[in-house]
Amino acid sequence: MTATEANDAIRAFMAARSGRPLWPEEQAEYERLLEAWAAAVRAELVTAA
Repeated sequence: MTATEANDAIRAFMAARSGRPLWPEEQAEYERLLEAWAAAVRAELVTAA
C-alpha cells in the first residue's frame, strides 16, 4: 500500500463515520490504517533517498 492509498483509506474510513466518535473496534482499525500510512511514508522516504 502506498502512502497515497493509505491516506485515501483513512479519509474514506473517517468520512463513513460522519464525524462521530469511533467505537473501540473502529479505533483499532483507524490505528491500523495510521500505522500502514506511516510505514508507507517511511518506505517512500527511504526509496527517495
